[in-house]
Amino acid sequence: MLYLHSVGHFFPENVIDNEFLRSLDIGTDEDWILERVGIHTRRTVLPLEYIRKTRNRDPREANAAALYSNAQTGVYAARMALERAGVKPADIGMVISGGCSPQWTIPPEACLIAAELGIDAPAFDVNSACSSFAAQLHFLNMMKPSSSPDFVLLVNAENNTRVVDYNDRRTAVLWGDGTAAAVVSPEIPAQARIVFSSFHSDPRGWSKVTIPVGGHFNQEGSAVQAFAIRTTVATLKELRRHARCNPEELLFIGHQANLLMLQSVCDRAGIGKEQHLFNVDTFGNCGAAGAPSVLSQHWDDFAEGDEMALVVVGSGLAWGGLLIRFGGEDSYEVQ
Repeated sequence: MLYLHSVGHFFPENVIDNEFLRSLDIGTDEDWILERVGIHTRRTVLPLEYIRKTRNRDPREANAAALYSNAQTGVYAARMALERAGVKPADIGMVISGGCSPQWTIPPEACLIAAELGIDAPAFDVNSACSSFAAQLHFLNMMKPSSSPDFVLLVNAENNTRVVDYNDRRTAVLWGDGTAAAVVSPEIPAQARIVFSSFHSDPRGWSKVTIPVGGHFNQEGSAVQAFAIRTTVATLKELRRHARCNPEELLFIGHQANLLMLQSVCDRAGIGKEQHLFNVDTFGNCGAAGAPSVLSQHWDDFAEGDEMALVVVGSGLAWGGLLIRFGGEDSYEVQ
């Protein structure tokens, strides 16, 4: 079990709305986009005029054009998480980062983020694309508490519009930029606890979702969506077996791939509208930061006794689930 002390998030200010995508003349309009993915707006670290002029033909140039680096957005989300947790950078004993499109092959982005925050601690990346948040927490959950520091900072800095081909309407309508962070502890109690975690992969499907070095994002859309729906429903069943609440009371946050995929999961799993939390309609697919950013946006809304199933799916192909419980007999108000 891990104690979840806080989460944080950051979204850049530039907005890609459906009218902007229509103006690119790539065969999209509001109706086409909403019918297929249910997304109204997205955020980007890129200047809109840069996207309009270049269509991001060379992702290597996008790194120079971006208004923020992954390390910078990671720091913004991390500072929110640290403030919410009531801990200082000096209290952090380990930093783990990860996501879909790190800007550096080496060093690990966790080292850049730790350096910006003034954290002197082991820092490394655990990358599993959109499922990185679950992979990181499952990895920590398998460690002996005695071998872990008091506080661990997790960061998923996802500025993936830098690798989107804006001549390709299939992917241009999906992606938005966002970053999420979390402070967890193996031993120091908090009001939220990760009481169960799982992580799986099917490496035979590695080629279905890819971002080559220096290249654009590409996926086999229909096959990946069917896989995401199937594995999310199966993981929900697994998490429900470990929950205390009735299935219809279990809150749900899924991988923020697109709204239609999430609605299909809810229909198949019997999840009501009141239990389904999401932000993909206004922020797009933010990769590994998507699901934890939803958790962060609702952080102050959870009450004693709430339970949540958080399920993510990513390239690899990989998927994971977390059962998060709020309050209870072994938690206390963090001072």
